[in-house]
Amino acid sequence: MRVIVVGLGVQGYKRRLTAGSDFVASIDPVNPEADYHDIADVPLREYDAALCCIPDGPKIEILKYLLSNGKHCLVEKPLWAREEGEIEDLQDLARSNAAVCYTAYNHRFEPHYMRMRDLVQSGRLGRVYHCRMFYGNGTARLVRDSQWRDRGAGVLPDLGSHLFDTANFWFGGLGEDFRIVLASNFENKAPDHVVVASNETGPKIEMEMTLLMWRNHFTCDVLAEKGSAHIRSLCKWGPSTFTVRTRMLPSGRPPEETVTLVQDDPTWMSEYAHFKDLVARQTETDLSKDLWLNSLLRRLGDEAVGAMSV
Repeated sequence: MRVIVVGLGVQGYKRRLTAGSDFVASIDPVNPEADYHDIADVPLREYDAALCCIPDGPKIEILKYLLSNGKHCLVEKPLWAREEGEIEDLQDLARSNAAVCYTAYNHRFEPHYMRMRDLVQSGRLGRVYHCRMFYGNGTARLVRDSQWRDRGAGVLPDLGSHLFDTANFWFGGLGEDFRIVLASNFENKAPDHVVVASNETGPKIEMEMTLLMWRNHFTCDVLAEKGSAHIRSLCKWGPSTFTVRTRMLPSGRPPEETVTLVQDDPTWMSEYAHFKDLVARQTETDLSKDLWLNSLLRRLGDEAVGAMSV
């Protein structure tokens, strides 16, 4: 499969490296290293798919162009649109042109994320009561200095989209009954620290996301009827641990099973292989989760901007 990279920034360089010998050209309006400055200048006969690492503003129009020409698209999260109808149009375009449109959430391929999904689905934990996640990095200054990132809902679509996708990946069937608990803009114009919680969904979900964690970190605690499960850190920030505790009745110190990983980040290669497999199997595009997430993030984004406390 011959691929182009649209948007040669931080993510674009990662995608280009991951594509390896599949890569044929890059497109970026300002990066002098790019082979082209406009997607329309790339001869259609020269590529089969596009890895789209582009800002939210031009995202929909570029995807429309690619899908209309039967080009498969991997697009960086979130698949944001002003209205859900724009995402529905993308799905229709992909299906009518036999093209795959896949939104990239590489954390789904994190080994401990897959362990958590398998554990929850196995039923070993019994009824899951509560899931608490924290995701933080130290990019507040980089975001503030960016020409396009320090705007709108800030950290919510950036890191929050990962957390919502993760919760849906593990538990499935999430609705829109979430609320903003706290939103602050300590250093930026847009929210740089946000806490979100569910109202009635099962399990109860609590998410905290920040650009002010000077050492990148992720933690998760899943509390359940028959025990609990815990993730500390990601492979790229390693070591990363996954711990399962089995409940002792009526009380007592639970036995623990822990898996610790010290390795390079495997998610980019795994996700690219998954995308290629979707293309090879001619999988029909389904953007229903993107529709759900777009609606949810737009509402919560408005609430977060209105609730900023700094």
